[in-house]
Amino acid sequence: MTLPVALYIVPTPIGNLEDISSRAITVLKQVSLIACEDTRHSGKLLSHFSIETRKIALHDHNERDRAQGIIQKLANGESVALISDAGTPLISDPGYHLVSQVREAGFNVSPLPGPCAAITALSASGLPSDRFSFEGFLPSKEKGRVDKLTALKEDPRTLIFYESPHRIIHSLTSIASVLGEDRQVVMAREVTKVFETFLSGTAAEVLAQVEEDANQQKGEIVLMCHGFRSAAITGDEQALPAKVMQTLALLNEELPLKKAAAITADIYGLKKNALYKQGLASGL
Repeated sequence: MTLPVALYIVPTPIGNLEDISSRAITVLKQVSLIACEDTRHSGKLLSHFSIETRKIALHDHNERDRAQGIIQKLANGESVALISDAGTPLISDPGYHLVSQVREAGFNVSPLPGPCAAITALSASGLPSDRFSFEGFLPSKEKGRVDKLTALKEDPRTLIFYESPHRIIHSLTSIASVLGEDRQVVMAREVTKVFETFLSGTAAEVLAQVEEDANQQKGEIVLMCHGFRSAAITGDEQALPAKVMQTLALLNEELPLKKAAAITADIYGLKKNALYKQGLASGL
């Protein structure tokens, strides 16, 4: 069966080759061209599955230039697949500019479901998964890292980061310093691979484990932090974060306090009864 003309976004395994889908193999064999983040890296995967489709490199430095050539192929009735070195393309990988230009040119972009390190790690972390924020890689320099974490300090969602082995200690140190040594952290390393490891505990405990074991400073890493838990969640009746109370006060100007508390609770992932009680105590 001939594939409809489209740019296909094809996830590839993050470690275990058996995680590729049969549909992904079919698409990669039938398209006219595969745009790879690194043709040499992807060449090993494609060879393993006897995929002989022509490859071109598409990475951060040439993506905008390559896009027009790919659009021309689509205009000629040829389909193209986009893959990254591992996982789902565009998730901390190239592809955003290509997809945007292809869609602007009026051609279909068809995504395939498949492996993603962030989601795979989150599913086994034991951290809340109903609301989360994927933040990619933390900045490499300490000031940028601290500024980023400070901006996320009161985010109630589970935070997900990718991290490189040579920066993991620096990032865990910054997390312990900014988010607090008691913040719950899970570090997933080499997910789906032979040496898959999950470390969990407070930021201080996970940092100590990584510092003591050089093996934990190797491989692909997903770092996850429990979201901010305010007084309303912990049961402590101390003041809520300023931005929460500001939102509550603004909504209360137009709505009854109970309704304003319910909406604010939904925005920040808090308990509406505790917010209502705090609003009363604050004179709203």
